[in-house]
Amino acid sequence: MNMPQILGELLQLLFDLAVPAAMCTMTLAGLALRQESGMNFEPGGRFQRWILWSVLLLTLPQFLAWFAAQGIAMPAQAPAPVSGWLRGVENAVNSFVSDVLLARLVPVFAAFLVIKSTLDAAQGASPLNSLVPALFLLSVAGSVQLLQQWNSGGEFATADMLVSIWNYLAGTLLPEAAALALVGAVISYARRRPFAPLVFSALAFLSVSGLWKLVEAMDR
Repeated sequence: MNMPQILGELLQLLFDLAVPAAMCTMTLAGLALRQESGMNFEPGGRFQRWILWSVLLLTLPQFLAWFAAQGIAMPAQAPAPVSGWLRGVENAVNSFVSDVLLARLVPVFAAFLVIKSTLDAAQGASPLNSLVPALFLLSVAGSVQLLQQWNSGGEFATADMLVSIWNYLAGTLLPEAAALALVGAVISYARRRPFAPLVFSALAFLSVSGLWKLVEAMDR
């Protein structure tokens, strides 16, 4: 039985809006990161869930292709002509994400987090708990583009993208965080403040990949 035209148009609309929806979920991930303390995140918390939703949206065709490869009947993913009113919905969502969310709301959210960081510092708390989510929010568009580059296009694109996120975190972000921790340790030493935790944090950041390899070796 052929799929009704309206269902085919709605399916194509879903595929077309996957990237704007990923922009929204990445924004929600940045806000959730601040709610989970900013410098850390809860295992299985909202930050991780929103990141997972972003990955699923960006690999939606490949994710459905995996089900089709298991013998589950899936609707055809061939582009269908979209009616005028559905095209209007798509244009409205794209305009909201690009002209309102990314261009106006996200910078405002990040600005409020910067203000929050100054208030945290005034109270003796770490300003990084708010600065890190602010930087994350300002990089939402670039982060989604980076995730799109990691789309392998195969049936396991969702898992491959998660692996790429891990490799980027362990191979790029953590070494940079280790360098910043060492700079902070030097500053703390010069000001005669405790610096050993920062040194140990830098060593831990640099040894994450090695620790993971050790865990994998112990599991064999």
